[in-house]
Amino acid sequence: MKRTLTLLLLSGVLSIAFSQPNVVDKNRFGFEPDLQINEGITSPKEFLQYELGENFTGYAHIVSYYKQLASESPRVLYNEYGKTYEDRPLINLVISSEENIQNIDQIRDKHLKLLNASSAEASSILENEPVFTSFSYNIHGNEASSSEAAMQVAYRMAAATDAETLDILKNSVIIMYICINPDGRDRYVYWYKSMKRIKRPGVEPKDMEHFEGWPGGRTNHYWFDLNRDWIWGVHPESRGHTGEYQKWMPQVHVDYHEQGYNSNYFTMPGTTPRNKLLPDSYESWSKVFGDANVAQFDKHQINYFTRDAFDFFYPGYGSSWPSVMGAIGMLTEQGGHSAGGRIVETNDGYNLTLRQRVFDHYTTSIATIKASAENRKPLLQYSYDAWKPANSKTNTKAYFFSDQDMYANEVVNVLKRNGVKVYQANNNFQVASAKNYRDGAISRKTLPGGTFIVPTNQPRALFINSIMERNMAIEDSVMYDMATWSAPIAYNLDAWSTNGSFTADMTEVKEMPKSKGEIINPNAKYAYVIDWSQRDAPKALAKLWAKKYNVRAAEKPFSDGNMSFPSGSLIVLKGRNREKAASIDNDMQKIATESGVKIVGFNSGRMVTGMDLANSGNRPIKQPRIAMMVDPPFSSYTGGQIYFLFDWVTELPIERIRTTALEQTSLPKQGFRFGGADLKDYDVLILPGGGGSLKALFGESQQEEIKTWVQNGGTLIATESAASFFTKENSKITEVELKKSPKDSSEERSYLKYADREDYFGKRRVPGSAMNSIIDTTNPLAFGLKANLYSLRFGNTVLQPSDKFQTVGYYHKDPAKLLVAGYASEENLNHIAGQAFAGVSSMGRGKIVYLVDNTQYRMFWLGPSRMMQNAVMILPGF
Repeated sequence: MKRTLTLLLLSGVLSIAFSQPNVVDKNRFGFEPDLQINEGITSPKEFLQYELGENFTGYAHIVSYYKQLASESPRVLYNEYGKTYEDRPLINLVISSEENIQNIDQIRDKHLKLLNASSAEASSILENEPVFTSFSYNIHGNEASSSEAAMQVAYRMAAATDAETLDILKNSVIIMYICINPDGRDRYVYWYKSMKRIKRPGVEPKDMEHFEGWPGGRTNHYWFDLNRDWIWGVHPESRGHTGEYQKWMPQVHVDYHEQGYNSNYFTMPGTTPRNKLLPDSYESWSKVFGDANVAQFDKHQINYFTRDAFDFFYPGYGSSWPSVMGAIGMLTEQGGHSAGGRIVETNDGYNLTLRQRVFDHYTTSIATIKASAENRKPLLQYSYDAWKPANSKTNTKAYFFSDQDMYANEVVNVLKRNGVKVYQANNNFQVASAKNYRDGAISRKTLPGGTFIVPTNQPRALFINSIMERNMAIEDSVMYDMATWSAPIAYNLDAWSTNGSFTADMTEVKEMPKSKGEIINPNAKYAYVIDWSQRDAPKALAKLWAKKYNVRAAEKPFSDGNMSFPSGSLIVLKGRNREKAASIDNDMQKIATESGVKIVGFNSGRMVTGMDLANSGNRPIKQPRIAMMVDPPFSSYTGGQIYFLFDWVTELPIERIRTTALEQTSLPKQGFRFGGADLKDYDVLILPGGGGSLKALFGESQQEEIKTWVQNGGTLIATESAASFFTKENSKITEVELKKSPKDSSEERSYLKYADREDYFGKRRVPGSAMNSIIDTTNPLAFGLKANLYSLRFGNTVLQPSDKFQTVGYYHKDPAKLLVAGYASEENLNHIAGQAFAGVSSMGRGKIVYLVDNTQYRMFWLGPSRMMQNAVMILPGF
């Protein structure tokens, strides 16, 4: 009897221990079950045939649901505002009362009149018009719960029939961007579906369904973090939703995210540093909405926190860009992220489910909609005041930048995409007190005709000052992102600002400027030349190679007496391309047009100054075979930026080689093989970061193989932390040395309180700051650049200039003149001053290129990017 009882008890214990975890708790996480609903509107559950939270939904099914919802409800408009790289539609919904939807164009037009309305005109609009509230969901693809929640939010607002909802809809226009990053979302969802345990969900956090592979679903097709691209619009997803956003200009915007599953829900307000140009009432308004969320979380016993972890200093987030556009921009962060799966056990033994994550985001979405409607008039007043340039907190009257710089048109396009009016001077004009971006000096300046002018007396004044100001005020050096993003600095422009008045005959730039391709002296008899300082000269070179042309690059500047060309300029000699005689003239015209470059034809190779066109000092440059290593330990962000730079911008193919495909064969003298391809099959190898983990990847024998490959003519490009590995301290390949960081042995550090550690060490970081730098433009690595460059610095790892390698880029030698924008301690400035961040170490017939600073950061810090293109395309020929 005792034995039988023991077995029964054991059976019960096992039954409890291995019972099916409850993935969907509808009792605790039900979506307002007592709400009055129009049964004729299809719910997400009915459409998908499963409960939200039971599984992740593929993007195509989400889109199909919204089409169904819009077809059934007169409150819902479905709109496609673009497509992703992978051809998925980018969509948003507009939801309001049936009457408002019928008159939505007139309502929107009247709403947008607030941008330029007089006080009397604004008074009428403020009194009667609805408040506009918008949401962006799932900008990070593997933070996937918000797109699930958005379906329930849209359904609830489309189908609820209670008096409160009807009143909200009458006083609101709700705009929902249901998934900003469909490509990343589907990458994550397909991965998760293939990894998940079917019969019993993997609640255990170490199960493989909680470990997403590299590069993960966070990023878009090119591995970019789209939540840093709201200003710059590098990608179609960003250009699409910011363009659509500006058709509505809402008063409230919330950006939906997830964080690690052990974290509780974050809601507003956030922490420092803040953009101090925002209206003073921003903080109190963010608290109003945070409190609305908190009230619901208290009611449902949902854990949350505020005023910690997340700041809104950088204006390129989905929570901060709307703020500089005149809205109350806000962030929510749900615990879960890619490792959350459908259910996962947290570090305090709680089973966090996808259903709860959906419920939490649903709850804050509805709370925000209600709070917006309740505060309709004062929120409209907030935006109206924020759009008035007279309320600006700066005295800057205008910004100026040269139209001759490589990326000047890029900045104009960024500004115009963000609704800024840009002008161009028709003649020379004077600015009595022009502040120079290079050194901050103020002087009287005569600026030439063609100069771009950005006045601040326009509705986008807050946006203009937030991205054009030379250096934003920083109240706290411990920040979530970078410390500077000033557009003239990021694009390395000659630029000025003024607090005073000026007079200029100027014309508004109506069209997005772009370089127009043209041929000067078509049907030339001797050669064609392309100035390498043109933005798209590398694309022209890629097209020349694609057509099998023999091309040379000029080692030194030259001139025919009428036109001058810098080092690196491309020379296509007809005498070295005789097999192209029938097509060369037409090809040059086509390449000029497609690349947007100016190509100059010459009837003679004789130059007045510099080397003649056929001088052997002008080196033949052949198309290299390029490999870039990907997978851990390499950075998916840096790898994605380099991949984008060559694949999309330059149109030059590079092969992405997985480290998992890397092996050293046992066959003698064969060395590294990449998935069956020998390292010797490549001329250029790019390493995007990787840091200290490279020691595990490249042991002593592998280092010898790399050294031999370089000596035999290979070009190895070590970027960021990878550059540190190829130094005397960390490998046996070169004699290049790191500048040793100063040791902090202060008494203050020895007795540092636990509570002070974050602030103490934060002040010793360099969190993405702009440094004045000097460039050796005679070196092929720097062809096409100006002698002065703003380099973006993270951390304090630098190279020590010496005769052991060619120093191509170094920081200003005077610490007092080094920092242009951002933050760096005096100790770090003294350490960095005069040290190298870009250089070349020659080894045999090959080279190792050091690019310690990211040269194409997020593809908006483009000033240094020509160095990466030179390293790949020009340097192997020299």
